[in-house]
Amino acid sequence: MKKTFAAASIATALLCTSLNSQAAWQDTLSEASGQTVYFNAWGGSDNINNYIMWAADRIKAEYNVTLKHVKLTDTADAVNRVLAEKAANKNDNGSVDLIWINGENFRSMKNNQLLHGPFSQGLPNFSQYVDENARQSLSQDFGTPVEGMESPWGMAQVVFMHDTETLESPPKSIANLLTYAKANPGRITYPEPPQFLGSTFLKQALYELTNNKEALSQPVDTVDFNKVTAPLWGYLDDLHSVAWRNGQRFPSGSEEMIRLLDDQEIDIAFSFDVSSATVQINEGNLPESVRTYVFDGGTIGNTHFLAIPYNSGVKAGAEVVANFFLSPEAQVEKQKPAVWGDLSVLSYDKLTAKDKAKFEALPKGIATLSIEELGKSLPEPHSSWVDALEKEWRSRYAK
Repeated sequence: MKKTFAAASIATALLCTSLNSQAAWQDTLSEASGQTVYFNAWGGSDNINNYIMWAADRIKAEYNVTLKHVKLTDTADAVNRVLAEKAANKNDNGSVDLIWINGENFRSMKNNQLLHGPFSQGLPNFSQYVDENARQSLSQDFGTPVEGMESPWGMAQVVFMHDTETLESPPKSIANLLTYAKANPGRITYPEPPQFLGSTFLKQALYELTNNKEALSQPVDTVDFNKVTAPLWGYLDDLHSVAWRNGQRFPSGSEEMIRLLDDQEIDIAFSFDVSSATVQINEGNLPESVRTYVFDGGTIGNTHFLAIPYNSGVKAGAEVVANFFLSPEAQVEKQKPAVWGDLSVLSYDKLTAKDKAKFEALPKGIATLSIEELGKSLPEPHSSWVDALEKEWRSRYAK
């Protein structure tokens, strides 16, 4: 009898919690109706911009929330705007309502108390579809605990591209990349830090070259930076001497690398977008002979998030937008290779049979790797490493 009563009490408590959560979300939906959310997000890719436009139409139709895309060239610009508003005591109705963020920018906002939350666990689609234990990057953003202060939006992993007509067997490690560069001078390059993909190349190389990988998960000021990174600078000295333009000039980003690959000026390009090659082939920017691959030992991967500044005047609307982006509908659309190809953050096991079928029916794309083919995802170093690596790189190589 006691066990039956205890079980009934637990069931009743869970039901009450669920009903309270549903009621709270209904209040959020009511408050959000009619609001305009200024979404600050990188605007450097047409296909991503088009996806956000698609989402804006759906959000307006279903929730009467207007989503305005504020296109950024650098996420830090929006972070600095919120920081300036706090310094000026503008604690309400700030200019940024939602921000696409991760890494050092999230750490900066969290450390400066610039974030609204915790809020992500209160989103219905988060509690229904996301498993934070499935991947470390869902709960640790570049080493900074997420703690509900941002909502996952997508997952990315570094992939490399080559034209099979001119390069059949590409190098599949950082060491082999240098060997190839020495045998083929002028054919290898990478974007110039602090462009994020250039900084990612530094992290990828460091991860493979250093003898102290454990140090990378620690704050950079707690380790011997010079000792840990010495192999990286020696490697880059060698690479630059045989790189494209003799290491005197570097591409501005993935887009320029893709153009150089298409023009056959370089042999390898790379991207954080696993469907980048497929998208560029479909748009006529790369030949159909281009294919994607990853290094044998794995490549850097991470989760990107949506966060709400503490002084947004439309927090309810921002939460509704974040929740929509976690819906199976939005995640399926985003993962379509011709749309974006961004990997879903939803747990497959939590999906309904109908939603599983939608993901399974997604076209793979002519040059897009499956999740299995992507192989091992290497962890991002602690976010404090980014600034340290970029500063050291610029002191050594910037012209």
